Amino acid sequence: MISAQHLSKRFDALVAVDGISFDVRPGEVFGLLGPNGAGKTTTINMLVGALKPDGGSVAIDGGNPIDPAVRCKIGNAPQALAIYEALSAEENLAFFGRLYGLSRGALRERVSWTLDLVALADRRRDRAAEFSGGMKRRLNLACALVHDPPLLLLDEPTVGVDPQSRNLIFEKIEALRNQGRTVIYTTHYMEEAQRLCDRIAIVDKGKILALDDLEGLLAEHGGASVVTARFEAAPPDDIELPGSIEEDTLRFESERPLEEI
Repeated sequence: MISAQHLSKRFDALVAVDGISFDVRPGEVFGLLGPNGAGKTTTINMLVGALKPDGGSVAIDGGNPIDPAVRCKIGNAPQALAIYEALSAEENLAFFGRLYGLSRGALRERVSWTLDLVALADRRRDRAAEFSGGMKRRLNLACALVHDPPLLLLDEPTVGVDPQSRNLIFEKIEALRNQGRTVIYTTHYMEEAQRLCDRIAIVDKGKILALDDLEGLLAEHGGASVVTARFEAAPPDDIELPGSIEEDTLRFESERPLEEI
């Protein structure tokens, strides 16, 4: 679905993205996990054609993201909210839907569908300025989905949201994956990547440090678990234990800690 090869981007002396390469398979949730300033947003902007790479190439379903026909396959929910606060929820969705060529019946259907999806149907006529931060994030997601794209790019979609909205966004992303959509998800929260992503690229200082599924990353970089057990009384001398005892505490490393406790 997506092929990024040797992408690089510099802003004056700052190297924001430094020759990264990855492929995203159709129907998977692909995570870009890294701290603020790691280059995640710059990468997203190059993937959607908003920034021209200094080096490397991007292909979306075999095409160039600056091609309007290719862009219609992309839904982008940027970290900086892309909604108009003076408009109502349904007016925002209708505006973005018309930009993608939807009209009349198709537009009404998609506006209603996305409002239901993000649980804003009962606030459809309220101005976005009246919404909470979590509701604005959900509307931002809806605007990215209104034209029914097969590819969705979500850049830190839970920044500043309340726990209820955060869980709702997670559930909707999981539902979209079950529908067969391809998702790129950027975050600096490890638990989000663990819950949502089929594969994860760990990014820092513009480079990909590791790329694999969660199990592969843990196996290669996580190390064995450390089991700590504290005894109420000293164990008998003839019992064989898997580690060393210091005072009343046993410690040992294990690949299967739950089985060996």
